[in-house]
Amino acid sequence: MIDASTPQQTTVSEGQAYALFFALVANDRPTFERLLAWTENNLAEGDLASRLPAWIWGKREAAGGKPESWGVLDTNPASDADLWIAYALLEAGRLWQERRYTALGTVIARQVLQRESALLPGLGRTLLPGPVGFHPSPTLWRLNPSYVPPQLMRRFATLWPQQPEWAQLLSSSARLLLDTAPRGFSPDWVEYHGGAKPGFRPDQQTRAEGAYNAIRVYLWAGMLSPQDPLRAPLLKTYRPMADYTIAQGHPPERVDTRSGSVGPNSGNAGFSAAVAPYLAALGEAGAAQRQVERMRKLAAEQPLGYYSQVLALFALGHLDGLYRFEADGALTPAWTATCPARR
Repeated sequence: MIDASTPQQTTVSEGQAYALFFALVANDRPTFERLLAWTENNLAEGDLASRLPAWIWGKREAAGGKPESWGVLDTNPASDADLWIAYALLEAGRLWQERRYTALGTVIARQVLQRESALLPGLGRTLLPGPVGFHPSPTLWRLNPSYVPPQLMRRFATLWPQQPEWAQLLSSSARLLLDTAPRGFSPDWVEYHGGAKPGFRPDQQTRAEGAYNAIRVYLWAGMLSPQDPLRAPLLKTYRPMADYTIAQGHPPERVDTRSGSVGPNSGNAGFSAAVAPYLAALGEAGAAQRQVERMRKLAAEQPLGYYSQVLALFALGHLDGLYRFEADGALTPAWTATCPARR
């Protein structure tokens, strides 16, 4: 997946991870293989078994006598991408009965535990956004709620019950999602402070804004199995987002999650797509359809960029019954069953 809107024509590990997932949903094994090979060769120096993929790759400008070239622009991995890659591999191994995928997915998941999680006081084992840069002081961590899709965390905890770290990650992820939205809107980033009174606090760098990262939180919640224990509390927690979208006809682009005040701009086509499964899960079928129609109208006026395309693929694929997540987080694509995705 290339983001053609950027001068460097970048691709990010997140995009490769999502593409692997979509290839599995489409039962397109040749594309899955090509995506996996490209990711391993270009983002992990040819060895995903020992290296987590770099998060961004693209065009490098000519400098110091060296010509323009293509390659990794930042070697730091991104844990959300790593989780999605591991998940796609594990589910591909199960659905396509390919042990190689299962083995590689298991190894990548183990690397996530070792390199991208930490024991936070009062919270337990928690997913960090990456190995470097998110623990700026001994008692401060920066976390991202959109990096912990509950269905993925539950799947890992189900697959490896003998490894309590995964159950701990599921528990801390639930708190990260539920305890950081006091006004019903998820923030892009949040701080966690240790010390005498450990707990979540508004992120200072982003001023507790909820925008382009956080929009995925509503998408993940809307696609949870009706039998997932986290579904009901998450749908209830984020109800203000649904109420605003229904009242205004569109989701907000930016929200101050401390006060609940909404910025002046409406969310783009991808935002409308992302909230549609959430509205459907609440029983607001008409409102969900109106957001799908808004997304299609905006897409007809201007081609969607990379991120909006991804959000639309997730949302419409789920709404159209092309896949669903089970109560244990397992993926059920339509090509393996006749029943449509449950909302």
